[in-house]
Amino acid sequence: MKYNFDNVLSRNDSGSIKWDEAPFGEVLPMWIADMDFKSAPEILSALQKRVDHGIFGYTAIPDAFYDAIISWWKRRYDFNLDKEWLIPVSGVIPALSAAIQSLSQTGDHVIIQSPVYNHFYSSIENNGRVAIENNLLYNNGEYTIDFKDLGQKAADQKAKILIISNPHNPVGRVWKREELQAIGDICLKNNVVVISDEIHADLVFKKYIHIPFASLGEKYSLNSVTLSSPTKSFNLAGLQVGYFFTQNEQLRKAIQSSFKLMGIELLNLFGSTALIAAYEESEQWLDALKDYLYDNYLFLTEFINSNLPQIKVTPLEATYLVWLDCTALGKRADELSHQLLEEQKLWINSGAMYGAVGEGFLRINIATPKVQLQTGLERLLKGLS
Repeated sequence: MKYNFDNVLSRNDSGSIKWDEAPFGEVLPMWIADMDFKSAPEILSALQKRVDHGIFGYTAIPDAFYDAIISWWKRRYDFNLDKEWLIPVSGVIPALSAAIQSLSQTGDHVIIQSPVYNHFYSSIENNGRVAIENNLLYNNGEYTIDFKDLGQKAADQKAKILIISNPHNPVGRVWKREELQAIGDICLKNNVVVISDEIHADLVFKKYIHIPFASLGEKYSLNSVTLSSPTKSFNLAGLQVGYFFTQNEQLRKAIQSSFKLMGIELLNLFGSTALIAAYEESEQWLDALKDYLYDNYLFLTEFINSNLPQIKVTPLEATYLVWLDCTALGKRADELSHQLLEEQKLWINSGAMYGAVGEGFLRINIATPKVQLQTGLERLLKGLS
């Protein structure tokens, strides 16, 4: 089936955080991580069918919800996921917060690999824990893990959790098996639990392979919790649906208890409906989407290389979030992003929000029709020339 990702749809006055909360009047928003495309037609059809039913009372989570997730991970990642490991939640960030609450104590250290998703910081700090940065190494435009530093920080008796972004947001890395195993070995040695945020797994491009952390082997699986959701890959963030899984019953029950303490035990009806339709019926749409996103990445790379050679485009292995090295411009990231917003009406993220090592970088969302991407790049050129 042919999908029209070039179609420009207005999201104004839809309650969109991305479009309706813009400062400085009307802007082109290319910041927050959602897409400017309609979701898969199979998902829209399933939601419409459920709306037409007309009754939205208390709803149990159907077996089809679990079956869809299990089948998806087997088909896409050749990973055998047991139903008993799997817990539905309202989203990855609520699950992350619950895991931090239940697997550590106030004042404990939670290690993160910066520059990294800003909500890792807030989830740690809001729960009274201390964010410890294991900064990624940056050489010749590429990122790798500083295993020596990770080993030292994991050895601290206060270190209880390592959160990894797998694939990594914002630098776009898809971690290799040997990298994940090295992480796992360090954490096992030091009794540090790995929380693997794999929400971007479905957006790994063709040359690369997503390795679920829990697939490394039983000893790694038992020392880890995986968080995921179809919301990034199928543009469903407003439906608030996700899940976590762990083979370790003790970890699983501890995290579940945090949700129960907050009184959060039911799932959004439309979220579960959308998840089932996404994983059971919308695979073809996702593959077409990924091709379109990668074409957008190539378009952006060629444009910047030709017109803004002082900016370096970090290689994109996954996600629709491109990490731009603007350090040669000699300006702070916040200054650059504010300048683009105020003068060019282009809203992209300052790299500084992802940690101090993101200083001088910008993050741009390319999950938008190509004509809007081109407009954004022209504004970027005008603002940074």
